[in-house]
Amino acid sequence: MSNWVEAKVKDIVWWTDTLFSLIVNADVEPFKAGQFTKLSMMMDDKRIARAYSYVNSPDSADLEFYLINVADGLLSQQLAKLTPGDTVLIERRASGFFTLDEVPASEQLFMLSTGTAIGPFLSILEQGDVWQQFKHITLVHGVRLNADLSYQDKIAQLQQQYAQLHYLPVVSREPAIIGLNGRITSGIADGSLFTHCQSAVTPQNAQFMICGNPDMVKDTSALLTERGYTRNRRREPGQITVEQYW
Repeated sequence: MSNWVEAKVKDIVWWTDTLFSLIVNADVEPFKAGQFTKLSMMMDDKRIARAYSYVNSPDSADLEFYLINVADGLLSQQLAKLTPGDTVLIERRASGFFTLDEVPASEQLFMLSTGTAIGPFLSILEQGDVWQQFKHITLVHGVRLNADLSYQDKIAQLQQQYAQLHYLPVVSREPAIIGLNGRITSGIADGSLFTHCQSAVTPQNAQFMICGNPDMVKDTSALLTERGYTRNRRREPGQITVEQYW
């Protein structure tokens, strides 16, 4: 059986002139919230494939991916041209360990993301199991501009559904309309990221899932390590679980 199956484009939602969501339907294997798959297209007799995390809950019939149209991106530029009814190839089986079953239960969970890396967190939140593991969840989204804060309706809907969900945007290149100014790292360094929480944040009561570009993951992990948090490993559970997201 081929690992690639055809996916039919249902919709494309443009958030800004470079950020868009691709919604497709395809017969894929069951996946866990937080996992990624690959999309591919043929170009000049060559298959170009890239990994993208699922944004949708695993029980949704629509498969959704949150992308940035990169100026020199071989695949993203082609995906950005798709219209409803077109087809794209999708890897049948999902991959990755950025999932809840890899994260120890705790009182608080911080989901720290930048850019399109908010995608896997939305999948985890929509799936719902997360509320059995944590009392309070803070979804932090670091972006350059206020306009880059996509999925506002979905986040508001999740907050209505789950009173324990806090949402904290962090905007770096202009004054924030809501949330904090600066970067996630500065919010950790000066403590402003934690001030809106209802209790003190310590290694004993908090877990961190970090998803973003490699520099963000490295810098954020280093700041948390300085504060006594450790990387979460299967043999030695800690408080920091990461995924690199390009």
